[in-house]
Amino acid sequence: MLAVRPKQLLSMQTRDGVRLDSDVYYPDAPGSFPVLLMRQPYGRTIASTVVYAHPAWYAAHGYIVVIQDVRGRGTSAGEFSLFTHEIADGFDAVQWAANLPSSTGDVGMYGFSYQGMTQLYAAIAQPAALKAICPAMLGYDLYTDWAYEGGAFCLQANLGWAIQLAAETARLKGDATAHHMLSTAAKKLPLCDPVPTRSGLLKSLDPDSFYHAWLDHWQPGAYWDKLSPKTYFQELEVGSQESGIGTREATQSLLALPMLHIGGWFDPYLRGTLHLYQDQVARSQALQQLIVGPWAHLPWGRKVGEIDYGTAAISPCDRAQIRWFDHFLKGLDTGLHHEPLVRLFEMGTNQWRNFDQFPDPKPTPYFLTSTGLASLDETDGRLSSQPLATSPLHRFTPPDHIVHDPWRPVPALGGHATIPAGAFDRASLDCRTDIATYTSAPLTADLHLAGKVKAEIFCAADTPSFDLCAVLSEVKPNGSVFNFTQGYMRVNPGQFTAPLSIQLQPTCICLPQGSALRLSLSAACFPAYPVNEGKGTPSGETHLMDLQIITVTIATGETTASHVLLPLV
Repeated sequence: MLAVRPKQLLSMQTRDGVRLDSDVYYPDAPGSFPVLLMRQPYGRTIASTVVYAHPAWYAAHGYIVVIQDVRGRGTSAGEFSLFTHEIADGFDAVQWAANLPSSTGDVGMYGFSYQGMTQLYAAIAQPAALKAICPAMLGYDLYTDWAYEGGAFCLQANLGWAIQLAAETARLKGDATAHHMLSTAAKKLPLCDPVPTRSGLLKSLDPDSFYHAWLDHWQPGAYWDKLSPKTYFQELEVGSQESGIGTREATQSLLALPMLHIGGWFDPYLRGTLHLYQDQVARSQALQQLIVGPWAHLPWGRKVGEIDYGTAAISPCDRAQIRWFDHFLKGLDTGLHHEPLVRLFEMGTNQWRNFDQFPDPKPTPYFLTSTGLASLDETDGRLSSQPLATSPLHRFTPPDHIVHDPWRPVPALGGHATIPAGAFDRASLDCRTDIATYTSAPLTADLHLAGKVKAEIFCAADTPSFDLCAVLSEVKPNGSVFNFTQGYMRVNPGQFTAPLSIQLQPTCICLPQGSALRLSLSAACFPAYPVNEGKGTPSGETHLMDLQIITVTIATGETTASHVLLPLV
C-alpha cells in the first residue's frame, strides 16, 4: 500500500467546450500509474462510498483515481440531461484521464447504478485508452431493466430517484424552498395526486425531469432504444457484419473489453446486470466474470432486510476490482483466467458458490392445487412437485379468487422493487384475503435453487387489464415466512395469453430440510408499482377516482396446471 497525496481538483473541457470537474487522487510515490475513472451525478465527494471503499484506498494500491461530476452536476458546467451526453462526454473523459501527468495511458472504470451506466456509454464510444470496466447494478435495456418490469411502471424507485435528482438540481440553483419541499417529499413519496403517478410537486419544481417522459413512453420503442446501451452494443455488432472495416474494428474493440459484472439478489436492476453479462459472454472474446451477492441496491453488507447472511456476505467487490485492474491495467498475473467465471452467494447456507457459467438447469415444475380457499386458509393452497395426475391432492376443484380492492391494495414488503428491499417476515401479510398462498409440505431434504424462476399461472380477470404479483418465500418451522424472490406483470387489453408467465428475479438459495416453499399471488404491490385501474389506461393517465375492484381467478383444477418453474441444482 502506498501513501496518497491530498486530492486535487482538476478540470477538463469536452469537445463542445463544457468544463467537467474531477477530484483526483495520486499515489505519493514516483513512477507512472494506471487511471481508475468514476463518472457520477451526485456530487463527486460521495464517490459511491455507500458501497465502495474511498477513492484514496484505490489510490493506495497504485492507481490515479478520478471521480468526475458529469455535465451539469456537482461543480461541473453545462446542463444535466439524464444519460443524454454520456457517450461523447465519456469518451472525452477517458481520453483526458489517460493523459494526466504520471498516467500510463491505460484507464479502467468502476461504479454502480448511474456510475455503471456511464461505463457502458463510454465503452460504446470506443476510447482507445479504456482497457477494462466493472459495471454494477445497471439497466442494459432501460425499459425492461430499469423503468418498467413486466410492463408495469416501477413507481417507487423511479419517483424516489426523480425527486432525489430534482432536489440536487434545486440545491445547485440555490433554491432553498424547492430543495426543502423535495427533500421532505423524498421521505414520504407524494402519491395522493388525482393521477397518483403524476406528482404535482415534481411537475411544478422540475418540469423537465426524465420522470415525466418515462411515464409518457409506457411501451418499448424508439424513445427507449435511443437511451439504452443495449441498442448501441447491438448496432455495433450488426454494423461490423454489414459495413466496412472501420465499424468492424470498433466492434472488435468493444468485444475485447474485459468486464467484471456485479449484481445483487435484491437489486431492482439485476435484470440489466444479467442481460449485459449473458450478451457479453455470448459474443465477446474478452474475459467476463460475474459476482452476485445477497444485496439490495445499497448497501452491500451482511444484513438485507431482516436476514443476517453472515460475514461471508460482506462485499468482496473492492478487493475483486483491485485484482481485476491489476490484471488488465498493470499486466500482473492475478490468476483470473484460472478461476470460475461466476460467483454466486447462496442464501441459506450463506456461502459463495462457484460456477463456470450462470446456472441454467432444466426447470422443475411445482404445481398449484387447492380446494378454492387458498386466499382464505393458508393450509388450503398447496405446492406439489408431483404431476397433477398422480398427486394425492389432485381432484376437480373450484378456482381461487383474489379480490383486489384499490382502497387497500396489497402493500409492497421487501423484495427488489421497494424500499427497504430484502427479505422480511411476511407471515401476517400472507393472511390477507386478497393474497392466495400455495405452500409445499415440509422439505425432507435441502432444496438448492440457482438460476431463473418463472411462474406460469392459468388465470383470468373480470376487467380488460389486471396485474399479478408472484412472491416465493421460505416458510420456516416456526411459522415465519421470508421472501427471497418475486416478479410482477401487468396484463393490458389484447395482450393476455394463457398461462400468464411471470419472470421472478433469478436467485441462489438453499431451503433447509424442515422448511417449506410458498408461492404468494396478489393483484397489487403498492407503491412499488401503480395500482391497476382495470381498463388498460396507462399509469400516467390513470385517475385515482377511476380505480375499481378487480377479481382475478386462478385455476388449479383438473384441466389446468398452474405451476412455478424452479431451477433445482
